[in-house]
Amino acid sequence: MADDVTPGVRVLLVDDDALVRAGLRMILSSADDLEIVGEAGDGAEAVTAVQAHRPDVVLMDIRMPGVDGLAATASVTALPHPPKVVVLTTFALDDYVFRALEAGAAGFLLKDTPPRDLIAAVRVVAAGDAMLSPSVTRTLIGHVAGAGESGRRAAAQARLAPLTDREREVLVAVGRGLSNAEIGRELYLSEATVKTHVSRLLLKLVCTNRVQVAILAHDAGLLEG
Repeated sequence: MADDVTPGVRVLLVDDDALVRAGLRMILSSADDLEIVGEAGDGAEAVTAVQAHRPDVVLMDIRMPGVDGLAATASVTALPHPPKVVVLTTFALDDYVFRALEAGAAGFLLKDTPPRDLIAAVRVVAAGDAMLSPSVTRTLIGHVAGAGESGRRAAAQARLAPLTDREREVLVAVGRGLSNAEIGRELYLSEATVKTHVSRLLLKLVCTNRVQVAILAHDAGLLEG
């Protein structure tokens, strides 16, 4: 196995269409560092499968009969030591996707994502790096920032009070949609140091992923100008 890939990323596939699951399994199994540890046909099965197989990443169809991907994402991300959830969708940035990201999903992928990009995305999210481009992050923030503007800023600023100056710099960079490598270059930090700062941000701010951190940075008024 090559030294430059993340070894042993455990992946769970969740989709009500067995053909879709078979296609995803075939694509991801072609990568030596990715292991398909289980499959589920609906949201209820997904939660049970996560508890049984302890995956690092869950690829979750957003629209399924019974317990859909939105409810399943909320349940999975509420578990102790939850995996990263990436929602699968046919439509880019529809309301279901926004709600799933707010519920704790680490990002989203279109079902027609090319195989190489799909494999790369699983590796990226398993490593805890950015899953959304800056443009997508801006669109998401614009979507969720409309309601309840007054009061959101004060609440967000209060949550940011315990942060150090360096953590605030990293927070703003995450809010702009930068990857760990890009943040490192901008702030003259090693990528490992950036990952440590991001982990501390998630812990201090009680956020499940970088998207929620970006929304909080926006609410606090740190991304203006």
